[in-house]
Amino acid sequence: MQQHHVRVYASKEKLPKEEQLAWKMAELAAHNTSYESDTLEMVGNRIIDNAAVAIAAINRAPIKAARAQALAHPRKDGATLFGMPHDQTFECEWAAWANGVAVRELDMHDTFLAADYSHPGDTIPAIIAVAQQTNKSGKDILPAILTAYEIQMNLVKNICLHEFKKDHIAHLAPAIAAGLGTLLKLDTETIFHAIGQSVHLSFSTRQARKGEISSWKAFAPAFAAKLAIEATDRAMRGEKSPTPIYEGEDSVIAWMLGGKKTCYAVFLPETGESCRTILESYTKEHSAEYQSQALIDMAFRLHERKLNFSEINEVVIRTSHHTHYVIGTGSGDPQKFDPDATRETLDHSAMYILAVAWEDGTWHHIKSYTSERAHRQSTAQLWKKIRTEESEEWTKAYHDADPSKKKFGAEIIVTMNDGTKITERLENANAHVNGARPFRRPEYIHKFTTITEGLLEKKETDRFLTLLNSLEKLSADDLKKLLPVLPHGKLETATRDQRGIF
Repeated sequence: MQQHHVRVYASKEKLPKEEQLAWKMAELAAHNTSYESDTLEMVGNRIIDNAAVAIAAINRAPIKAARAQALAHPRKDGATLFGMPHDQTFECEWAAWANGVAVRELDMHDTFLAADYSHPGDTIPAIIAVAQQTNKSGKDILPAILTAYEIQMNLVKNICLHEFKKDHIAHLAPAIAAGLGTLLKLDTETIFHAIGQSVHLSFSTRQARKGEISSWKAFAPAFAAKLAIEATDRAMRGEKSPTPIYEGEDSVIAWMLGGKKTCYAVFLPETGESCRTILESYTKEHSAEYQSQALIDMAFRLHERKLNFSEINEVVIRTSHHTHYVIGTGSGDPQKFDPDATRETLDHSAMYILAVAWEDGTWHHIKSYTSERAHRQSTAQLWKKIRTEESEEWTKAYHDADPSKKKFGAEIIVTMNDGTKITERLENANAHVNGARPFRRPEYIHKFTTITEGLLEKKETDRFLTLLNSLEKLSADDLKKLLPVLPHGKLETATRDQRGIF
């Protein structure tokens, strides 16, 4: 890996574009053509995982709204939508939009946490949509997806966005633009301007994930995907970007991040070095914010103890800074204790998640969030007894530079009315690569078949999984038929409506 020092330069210093971070990322994208057996396997796992959560969410309101918008933009030989027949195709940017919302809605696909947060699987819908429209093959999308993961995850490792209250799609959009550059075999100059435009347009505030969280949380990565596709199209037509986008006097670093005295160190593979960072990403077994995955696993253990909730005085979750402030009581968000809060808010409430999983001994991507479930009196009583507490030990482990030593878990301390203390501790969720039961291909398939049950016919499931087993051999025609199709009558909002402008 090569280290790049990124800081703000005055306009009079005239930083050459070849020394800019966006150019370094573009160089990587322009020269990445390879993959290895383990990264090939992981790309397949990620596509299975995305399809699983997209189909499971296929008839939820945000997905239906996004699909209705895409339906207004048909295109012969365009891109396909999750759930819809393959002979109905649409403009790739709108397919990426609809499919991206479907993938993100349940908050149940892959994650990578470091200096900032990310769901790098959000890069995949755009790459597949553009690949379908431009007649690319399975072999073409592999290095493209690896490029996108490499860019996003290395930005997330080294440039913190949430410290300055910026949403994490600011690292997603340039990653997608870079992945599209690899896919389309564009030159460095073109990719450079696509990345620059994508960075410029994708900075937004973290209010999207604060207080009462709305369905925009699902739309945000799809927005980044759509704007990255459009930025790439403009760059291919010779249009330029604001430059230097990271290092300029009025750049994103200068005014939206650390400021003119900040220097970031960003690591990227050297030319010819394989893109392998995808192997550091991890999926979710449970439909909730990643930092609650270990809490749910521990909640199942607590459920088995059969404690009397009325005899519990207090429950303290000792955990990392990020967990405490994003999904814990450190956020200061009263909405995290409100049974009338949105699903998007509750899946970012460690207190709600622990209470429900503890009481039920199970976790379901739909049933655990219903209004009836949130209003259960016994749950409310336990919910209000739970708080989080930052621990230096957990914060240090969360940010460990060695992936094998990272810990995204917590310690739960239950204090009974008589003073007795009961403790549960888990360093990583069971499904994490360092967990008790790391996900491999069989676990991804099990997740797919479980959460799509009742939506897909077995023959369609088998068809999709068979294609994924030969991902690098898929022809352009095969790739156009990749996404799973629901049986006739199962898909809601399958035709255009008149509710909006489109």
